[in-house]
Order: sequence, then C-alpha cells, then structure tokens
Amino acid sequence: MAVLHEKLQTIYEEVAQRNPGEKEFHQAVIEVLDSLGPVVDKHPDYADGAIIRRLCEPERQIIFRVPWADDSGTTQINRGFRVEFNSALGPFKGGLRFHPSVYLGIVKFLGFEQIFKNSLTGLPIGGGKGGSDFDPKGRSDAEVMRFCQSFMTELYRHIGEYTDVPAGDTGVGTREIGYLFGQYKRITNRYESGVLTGKGLTWGGSQVRTEATGYGTVFFLNEMLKAASDTVEGKRVVVSGSGNVAIYAIEQIHELGGIVVACSDSSGYIVDEKGIDVGLLKEIKEVQRGRIADYVEARAGAARFVEGGSVWEVPCDIAVPCATQNEINGDESGYLIKNGCRFVAEGANMPCSPDAIKNFADAGVIFAPGKAANAGGVATSALEMQQNASRDSWTFVDTEKRLEEIMRRIHNRVLSTAEEYGQPGNYVAGANIAGFIRVADAMLALGLV
Repeated sequence: MAVLHEKLQTIYEEVAQRNPGEKEFHQAVIEVLDSLGPVVDKHPDYADGAIIRRLCEPERQIIFRVPWADDSGTTQINRGFRVEFNSALGPFKGGLRFHPSVYLGIVKFLGFEQIFKNSLTGLPIGGGKGGSDFDPKGRSDAEVMRFCQSFMTELYRHIGEYTDVPAGDTGVGTREIGYLFGQYKRITNRYESGVLTGKGLTWGGSQVRTEATGYGTVFFLNEMLKAASDTVEGKRVVVSGSGNVAIYAIEQIHELGGIVVACSDSSGYIVDEKGIDVGLLKEIKEVQRGRIADYVEARAGAARFVEGGSVWEVPCDIAVPCATQNEINGDESGYLIKNGCRFVAEGANMPCSPDAIKNFADAGVIFAPGKAANAGGVATSALEMQQNASRDSWTFVDTEKRLEEIMRRIHNRVLSTAEEYGQPGNYVAGANIAGFIRVADAMLALGLV
C-alpha cells in the first residue's frame, strides 16, 4: 500500500473501517489520496474542513430489490443500486452497469471515480453510479424489457434532470436505456428527455454518444503522444475488450494511422497482424451479438484466436485497456514492458492494478488514468443534456469537434496541474489533483452540506 500523508492516512483508515470488504472502492480511494499530499500541504483547509472525508462518503446510497418474470414465467430476483456520490458541481451523473459482478463496492468505486472524471470535463455535473447484478447476456428482448421496467419502477423516484441523470455502462446500451426511459415516462407522465442519456437518435439522443468513450480515449492518447513529440501513425496497438469502447477506440486509432492487431472478450483474444477489420467486428458484436472467436472464422485464416490467456502478451507500442477493472496486473504489465510498450491509456475504469501502475512508472511508460483518458463518454452525455435542455440537435461533425476539444482541454489541464505540483509528466497526479481541486473548491463555497 502507498505511504500516505499523515492527514490522509487517517482518512483512508476511516474509509476502510467504515466500508469493509469493498476492495475496489478502497483501491479507488487510496489511488486518489496518494496524489493529494502536496495539495494538503499547500491548502490545509481541504483537510481541516473535512472536505476529503466528505468526498469519500456518498451523499446517498440506494439499494433495492428488482423482481421480474423470465420467459418461462419463473420469478427472478436481482439487486439494484444507485450511489449518488457528490453533487457539488451539478446533478449526479454516471452510468448504470448490468453485470453479475456488480455489488455495492463496485458501484462505489465507479461513483467515486466519476466525481473526478466529471470534474475534469469542466462541465456542471456531479458524480454517481448505479446498476444491478442482472446479466442481459442470453436474455431475450422481452426479458430485458421486463427487468428494466421493474428496475425503473424503483429508480424513478430518485432521479431527474436536476437531480440525478443516469446513462449506460457495461450491459446497458440503447436498448436498455429505451426500456428504462419508456417506463420512466409511463410512471411520471412526463417526457423528461434529460433524465437519461445514451438515448436513441430518434428520441432525444446525441450524435457520437455511442462512439464517445472510445473516440475520447484516442483523442487523449493522441495528445499524449504529441506531448512526447511522437505520433500514433504507424504504431502497433493492442486494445482489450470488444464492446463499444474498444470498437470505437480501434476505429479512431486506425483513423490516425495506428494498427490495432489484437482485441478480446471474456472467452479469449484474437490477433490480426494486418489490423482488426472494424466493420467485421461491429457486425459480429453489435448486430449478431456473437463472440470474438467468430471473427477468425469470418476472416478465413487471416487471424487467429487464443482461448483464455492474456491479450497483453501480444507485443505492442501502445496498450489501450477497454474491458474491466484490474485487467492488467503486475505480471501483465511486465509483459507489456518487456515487449516494448511505451504508452498506456485507460479506456475502461481502473483497468490497471496499483502494481501495474507502479511498474509502468518505474519503466518510464507514459500512463494515462481512466478518469482523464476515458472521460469522453460522460462529456458527450453532458452534451446530450445540453441538447435536451435547449430542444436542439447537433450534427455528428459538430459534436465530435466539441468532444475532441474537451479531451484536449482535459489533457492540457492534467499536464499543467502535474507541473504546478512538482510532478511534471505525471498524468495520474495531474488528473487526481485537478479533478479534486475543482470539486473541493465548490464544496467549500457551498458550506457544510
């Protein structure tokens, strides 16, 4: 565990004691606190005013039962969560994750990260997160609809465009958002389009929302390489995952001239030395809802599938983890370093373990944490909120330009903050400190609430 500033060590011990068993939440907290020593020395009022302690305690935690009937008529029971973590900058904002791994500790880790990520965008949104241990994989559309309707029957009373605005995350795409929004409209008798983001384009959604997290990660990556007097063009890249984030990260890397040679899903990974065929990958994952192994069959021998194993064993110049938390551990970071990887940008939330991050730092690998690099998704969600509030709709090109500018601003702010606090080039410290200060200043201004 990191050696923390004396005042911050006390706060972390209190967090660990008050939230037993929530290892992902503990990891997210200590990762931020590890960067705040210089801030506490320069601004003791942040610690003395209990700003940091308050930041580590959600404003509200909601847990509820979600009963629903499957296609055979059997009653199923899942658990729903919404953690409304901090609203100092605006209404709570963060996605809903439907996955069997979801429990309170996961939702709190994601919500805590969301505070700083949303702060870095510079937009007026607070941090929150939610979800359920429901698994949409293998379920019919009718089953997913019934689950979503039951989930929203409880959640609706806790959300609103000026209160809490959920979006999608793992397992929650446009289909799920549609069912959730339909039930919200049915219960409230209001077409409050700003209450959810990630909506379909024909009923209040935003252009680029599907692509936003993947595109945004690569826009940030591009700025990283520019700052290092380098370019994405010609680089060999490995991307983990094969969902929305991974697919559109691959697409944007190819636009910049990079070559993505590998991606993965929970069954294993594929290697295509000529570069992943994004059109084929979209067809398999988005239309057919198939497995990554299907790609190899469709490529007729031009690619290979490795069952299980680690995609991070594939040599690359750039790694973009887009799958799930802690997917790169100490050993896997060792593979990347040994094989010559020089840049890592997190497309997922906390995909690199503390050991991996330390290994990257020791080896001189330039590393960008998810709270900065993958902020494009929530940034575009906030742009969707703007369009809904003004009853407007922007073009793809205009929205993409706004997203690229937001990611450029985040990058520059992170680098300048790291420089200001004596850690030039340290993206982790810069992101944590810049994200924290904006929220902390707002909390001080609002008083003890």
